[in-house]
Amino acid sequence: MSNQLEKVKELIALREQARLGGGEKRIAKQHDSGKYTARERIAMLLDEGSFEEFDMFVKHRCSNFGIEKTKFLGDGIVTGCGTIDGRLVYIYAQDFTVFGGALSEALAMKICKVMDQAMKMGAPVIGLNDSGGARIQEGVNALAGYAEIFQRNILASGVVPQISGIFGPCAGGAVYSPALTDFTIMTRGTSYMFLTGPKVVKQIVGEDVTTEQLGGASVHSTKSGVAHFAVDTEEDGLKLIRQLISYIPQNNMEEAPVMECNDPIDRLDDYLNEIIPENPNQGYDMYEVIGTIIDNNEFLEVHADYAKNIIVGFARFNGQSVGIVANQPKVMAGCLDSNASRKAGRFIRFCDAFNIPLVTLVDVPGFLPGTGQEYNGVILHGAKLLYAYGEATVPKITVTLRKSYGGAYCVMSSKHLRGDINYAWPTAEIAVMGASGAVEIIFAKDVKAAEDPKACKAEKEAEYSKAFANPYNAAQYGYIDDVIEPRNTRFRIIRALQQLATKKLSNPAKKHDNLPL
Repeated sequence: MSNQLEKVKELIALREQARLGGGEKRIAKQHDSGKYTARERIAMLLDEGSFEEFDMFVKHRCSNFGIEKTKFLGDGIVTGCGTIDGRLVYIYAQDFTVFGGALSEALAMKICKVMDQAMKMGAPVIGLNDSGGARIQEGVNALAGYAEIFQRNILASGVVPQISGIFGPCAGGAVYSPALTDFTIMTRGTSYMFLTGPKVVKQIVGEDVTTEQLGGASVHSTKSGVAHFAVDTEEDGLKLIRQLISYIPQNNMEEAPVMECNDPIDRLDDYLNEIIPENPNQGYDMYEVIGTIIDNNEFLEVHADYAKNIIVGFARFNGQSVGIVANQPKVMAGCLDSNASRKAGRFIRFCDAFNIPLVTLVDVPGFLPGTGQEYNGVILHGAKLLYAYGEATVPKITVTLRKSYGGAYCVMSSKHLRGDINYAWPTAEIAVMGASGAVEIIFAKDVKAAEDPKACKAEKEAEYSKAFANPYNAAQYGYIDDVIEPRNTRFRIIRALQQLATKKLSNPAKKHDNLPL
């Protein structure tokens, strides 16, 4: 056999060795714990045969504590590029079979190279996390590796989409990279995120808590809001990433893909003409409204289990990707609170960064009152939502279905925050407050002095509602562009989006803003 063929044979053997990661036994252990390997995840996520791997032959360079005796090709992470539905993406997947996926200087370098490449090419970055944290033997070099990654997360923010899949442990400093990305997906039962583990929590604060209770997918998708999505299986998580990619552009200079639409743009649904209850204090399901007006009832909700009083997510109108923000009257009467404001504010900023138009459906009686909210900084959190809408330069279409009271009217993409097209249903009530509260302030003396206070109050409420609690008072000042028939909402939104397709608006030049944090 020639020398060249020997070298080719050696190359093939090395590739096979690299693809085994930590070896057959550790791969079997990974499967036994209900998890796929890094390479299996990449194969499921990307288009078949599209993966191009980088740095397969990288090894760590550490010689502390005898670790130099154990080296693996690839050093605990698989990196490269491929396609999703034919679109270029860059990817890294931590390999738990090699040193538990612990981060080394060399491993961090591989991630940084992928992120740098993604920035140059203007393509999304997807990180699949399954790691025990920093490689302790490497000391400060491992910490430096994390910081190098964080810096790239920051510079890439708003330039290329960044998506994190948490498919195993993600603890300590490692949690900050997913937190800096646009969307985080966790798997129930097999993934967790926390800064300090249960043992440290027990030691320092005396609190007994399990790994799942401290940082499982259910905790972060319902209580903290750290995870945007929680899925039952890794297959579901990878399928979700592919679905998410379909709604967003490659980078901040491009538009999201337009899909073929077979749902008639002029489709009417008479049900919407009757969906608002007679009783103003009775709720209804905003999901029914959303499902009716969007293409084919296909809605990808973000943060579905967190701050359920507001709904955010992606949908399409006539094939065009949009971000939907909608109050949910079924939960807390649709009131805004701290968590809902943060949730919606961040989603709006993502859509604005990546040229995705915003459609806002309003039914909000105000901000949730009480010391709990005030002490939690609802003023600042509400300001974040206000800021996000006011800062956004993408097309903004607002439809007020029923209540829009007080400061919440201003916040929810009002005309005064550069809303482009503001519609209202005939059932809309746009006012400083509801009729009952207004009467108690404006007509308190009249009601008290009346022979029949109850009848007087009802009369004054009717008078107030006729004058203010309707869409026409706002419409006469041009704050509402048109009062529309509910069943015609889909068609009017699509027409508005067509009109706004060439919108150009820029914010004043500045180093960066000072968003109220």
